[in-house]
Amino acid sequence: MAEGEVSEGCRLPVLRRNQDNEDEWPLAEILSVKDISGRKLFYVHYIDFNKRLDEWVTHDRLDLKRVQVPRKEAKTPTKNGLPGSRPGSPDRDTRKSLELALPVASGKSLPGPPPGPPPGPPAGPPAGPPAGPPAGPPPITLRLHLPKESEAEPPLRPTKRKVEVVSPATPVPAPTETSQASVFPQNGSARRAVAAQPGRKRKSACLGTDEDSQDSSDGAPSAPRMTGSLVSDRSHDDIVTRMKNIECIELGRHRLKPWYFSPYPQELTGLPVLYLCEFCLKYGHSLRCLQRHLTKCDLRHPPGNEIYRKGTISFFEIDGRKNKSYSQNLCLLAKCFLDHKTLYYDTDPFLFYVMTEYDCKGFHIVGYFSKEKESTEDYNVACILTLPPYQRRGYGKLLIEFSQLRAVKVEGKTGTPEKPLSDLGAALSYRSYWSQTILEILMGLKAEAGERPQITINEISEITSIKKEDVISTLQYLNLINYYKGQYILTLSEDIVEGHERAMLKRLLRIDAKCLHFTPKDWSKRGKW
Repeated sequence: MAEGEVSEGCRLPVLRRNQDNEDEWPLAEILSVKDISGRKLFYVHYIDFNKRLDEWVTHDRLDLKRVQVPRKEAKTPTKNGLPGSRPGSPDRDTRKSLELALPVASGKSLPGPPPGPPPGPPAGPPAGPPAGPPAGPPPITLRLHLPKESEAEPPLRPTKRKVEVVSPATPVPAPTETSQASVFPQNGSARRAVAAQPGRKRKSACLGTDEDSQDSSDGAPSAPRMTGSLVSDRSHDDIVTRMKNIECIELGRHRLKPWYFSPYPQELTGLPVLYLCEFCLKYGHSLRCLQRHLTKCDLRHPPGNEIYRKGTISFFEIDGRKNKSYSQNLCLLAKCFLDHKTLYYDTDPFLFYVMTEYDCKGFHIVGYFSKEKESTEDYNVACILTLPPYQRRGYGKLLIEFSQLRAVKVEGKTGTPEKPLSDLGAALSYRSYWSQTILEILMGLKAEAGERPQITINEISEITSIKKEDVISTLQYLNLINYYKGQYILTLSEDIVEGHERAMLKRLLRIDAKCLHFTPKDWSKRGKW
């Protein structure tokens, strides 16, 4: 196929370099074509790759011998009488042909299981919803057993203990028989065991093992909420919002390459570099515009109240109504790195907490999170972002820890982030934070007066400000919940303990509750807005 015949919607292999600096030819879809000085450029999206890798390529990187041309579908009237048509992708065409061919392929139904009596109850616990009238969940009690003298380990291994659950958890499956928990060997090493007595049937979703299992109750990704802060409705995506429109952003001493589309003014999208003031986040066309703006801008920190400072790290609370311009500029910048969120210019119902790093020139933005002033679903975070220059340095967990501390000190209740979490950052950061926090609680239990210490899931939730559903899903993600002799037990292997200890040694940045100083407001009173 000639270069001129390649159009939007076509799929073909495109040459790119992978992380090992090796050439590869992944399948990509042409999203847009433009002509600059007689030279054609193609904007491609690599199939099954993250959108942040989308880019403009020249024709010499295209494999024109293996082009998949989309088939045009006939226009069909919709319910509201408007015609709807869209070029079909090869994958959709293939799926449609398979769906049409399967029922009539042989005129016979697919082979099923042999006839016989209905199968008996499964050996494991049922995964359906709890039966009977709804009732308050009984707490889980964790008991920590110190090793006997015969089981004692050398001083370098003081963590070989077991934790026992003696009452059921809220979403834990119901066992069919009971037995006493015990320490049992696995792969030649003792494990901590937590056993549970029989209780309610568990909901199949609460203990999902997927990375984003907290996003959905049935294991499948849930649809984004249509209420709340900055939630994207992906059903209205078009070709414009699928393409990165900003080439480069200069923010203070950093130059950032955006990952996703952000609705900056159209006249700014063709610039090679978009210049932002790092203190008020206003944007300019050129470096000269930025320099002229800096002579007039007297801000050296984000607007709002500084509510936390320890060392060089500070947090500022910004009201979306009082500082509307800054909040909108912050959302525009954040949208360059958040794919699952959209921009609402009405920032009045939201609070923004900006984390900064201080030096002699001022307070430089590191990241932020936002939350609704009033959340009916106990969301303590709407959007959360660490800017790329500061990622993989512990700032993400610091933002999460601060949001949890704020929820406890201000609202006095647990909270959970708004779903869906961003695919690469927030989901991994939250899962890692939850895992470290819960393991820190379990490993810190000590025996008192010869009695085995006890702790419930509710107490873990209150101590950490993590919702009970997130506590349970994290335990399942860590593969700590197992079925053993009629009971559900939690097992902490040596690998998990050692991995947690190594991770905590690297986690140098922590929030100090004594450094948080501010007076919370009652946002239920509209006069406070």
